[in-house]
Amino acid sequence: MNSGIIVAGGKGERMGPDVDKAFLSLGAKPVLVYSLLAFEKCPDIDEVVLVVRKERIEAARCAVQMFGCKKVVKIVAGGNQRQQSVANGLAEINEEAEVVAVHDGARPCVTLDLISETIKSARQYGSGVAAVKITDTVKEVDKGMIISQTIDRTKLWRVQTPQAFKVALLRKAFEMVVKKKIKITDEASSVELICDNVRLVQSSSSNIKITSPDDLVLAAALMRL
Repeated sequence: MNSGIIVAGGKGERMGPDVDKAFLSLGAKPVLVYSLLAFEKCPDIDEVVLVVRKERIEAARCAVQMFGCKKVVKIVAGGNQRQQSVANGLAEINEEAEVVAVHDGARPCVTLDLISETIKSARQYGSGVAAVKITDTVKEVDKGMIISQTIDRTKLWRVQTPQAFKVALLRKAFEMVVKKKIKITDEASSVELICDNVRLVQSSSSNIKITSPDDLVLAAALMRL
C-alpha cells in the first residue's frame, strides 16, 4: 500500500503575510486541487492525507468534496514548521502503508508519471526524490553583491517534491530530527541523517512551486489554463 501526504500549510510572504498559496485561484481551481487530482488519478497512490493550517480545514474539506478527491482519507492540521506538518500527516497514514510520497501542495504542475517514478524508486531503493539538474552557472556570495567563487554546477541538483520513502525509513529519520533538535526544509534532509544513499528521480523544471504572483502566471501557461 502506498500513501500520499500533501502539505498545504505554509504562507507565502512574497504573496502577502496572510496569503495561503495553496488556496489561491489558478484557472478554475485552487492551486492545491491540482496536486490532489494528480494523486487521485495516480494508480500507485492508495490514499492521501491532506495537511493544512487549522483555520483552513473546513475550506480544504469543501475542496475535496467539490472536486471528487475520494482518496483523501483524512484532513489534519499542520504545525508551525514543515517538519511538524509532515510528522502530523505521517501519524495518520494507514498502518499497512509501505511507501509514502510527500508533496508540496504549492506545486500544482506535478504529473502522475513523476509521482509513480518516485514511488517506484522508493520501493526499490528506499527513497525517490524528485529533482532537476542545475544548468545555470552558480556563484557563491559571502556578503553584499561580491562574488566569492563559482560553484561547480556539475554536481548540483534542485530538489522538488514528491519525495517518496519507505515509511519505516522516514519515521526513523524523523525520530532523529527530533532527537537532534534540528530544522529541516525537506524530507530528504531528514533521511540523509541516517542514510547515505538517498536517491534522486529526474524531474522537470515545469514542476514549479508557487511562491510569487509571477509563478501563478507561469503555472497557468504551463498547464494551458
